[in-house]
Formats: sequence, C-alpha cells, structure tokens
Amino acid sequence: MKRIQFSVTYPDRFVHPLQRRIMNGTPITRAELLMWSPTAEATTLFWCDGDREATETAIAAVDSLVTSNVVEDTDGTYTFLQQADYEFSTPLLETISESRVVFLPPVVFRETGEVLFEAVGESTALSAFHEALSEFGDLAIEGVREFERAHSPSRLTDRQREALEAAVSVGYYEVPREGTVADVASALDCTTSTAGELVRKAEAMVIEHYTAERR
Repeated sequence: MKRIQFSVTYPDRFVHPLQRRIMNGTPITRAELLMWSPTAEATTLFWCDGDREATETAIAAVDSLVTSNVVEDTDGTYTFLQQADYEFSTPLLETISESRVVFLPPVVFRETGEVLFEAVGESTALSAFHEALSEFGDLAIEGVREFERAHSPSRLTDRQREALEAAVSVGYYEVPREGTVADVASALDCTTSTAGELVRKAEAMVIEHYTAERR
C-alpha cells in the first residue's frame, strides 16, 4: 500500500467557491478541510489561517451554506459548515467517488490555487486515479511513501522516543534550557555522545514529518 501526496491546480470552473474567495482577496492564505461527512448534508470542518472576520468573509462565498459555527483560536479559525452540497463539479466528484483509493485529511486549499491532499491505495489504483484526475487540472506528485497502519508519523525508534521523553523530563526543551545532553545521557544510562546523537536524529525525524504535513 502506498501513500501519495498530490498537488493539483484546477481551471476556474473546477475551483471550489471557498478557495476562489481566498484567491481573490482575503487575509487567508491557507484553508484546511479537516473532516467531512459522507452524507448528502455535506457537513464539514474547516480551519483557516485568518481571524474570525476573514473566515466569515470567505465562507460567505459558499452559496450552498445552510448553517455555520465559527470558533476563533490562537493560530487561526475553525468553522463548522453544513451545506446543501459540496459545490465541487459533478464530474470531479464522480471521479473521486469512483476511485479505488482512500483520502486522508486534511485537504489543503492555498491562495495560490493549489490543492494538496493525500491518497492511499494499491499502486495500480493510485495510478488509475492519477490518470483520471489529470484530466481536470495540472496534477503533480509531491511525495510517495509506504502506508503505515500504526500512527507513528515520525517513524521514531523506541530508543529515539525514549531520548525525546528523557529530554523533556530533564527540562532540555524548557526556555531557558534547564537540562543538558549530559542529563539526558544520565536518564538513558548511556554516553553523552550517544544521547546527543539519539536526540538529534529524533528531532530530525519529527521536523521532517512536520514539514511534510504542512506542505
């Protein structure tokens, strides 16, 4: 099973109205479709990287909107939407529904017009989906990796995970820093050089995963 991150830029006729509004002048540069229902009511949970006012302006462009609930947070704004339909073009929705792949949240809408999303499936099914979706816009593959059943996004080894946990416990990540690599080594019962290497590799894996998820 493969996990592939796609990016696609659709022509205007296929652009969702929320993304079109973002592209045409709001402070929002990124909206993430976090959850969606498989029902006709089209209930969705979005996150936008703007404040409440900017988010409300953006969702006002969704003609099918029935009800909404907006919750501003420290790093953006969440909005629960109930729509009469999803407002994607019928041919595009049919292509998605007929594909033999599974889609992972979030679906990311950028002000540049790009849509980023991940799909999981067998190689043949993913290839067929890629070919079908390519007919709707400029499609590119941003990354390919094996799909893992367990949620271990950073792929840390047990020892690396222990090193990070020890680093947290000794105050290594406090500001100002309270613990040292030597303290981590003491907690792990290993040499300072080994502890330093474990922490560095663990940090690299976590950062790699974070940047991949934010693309």
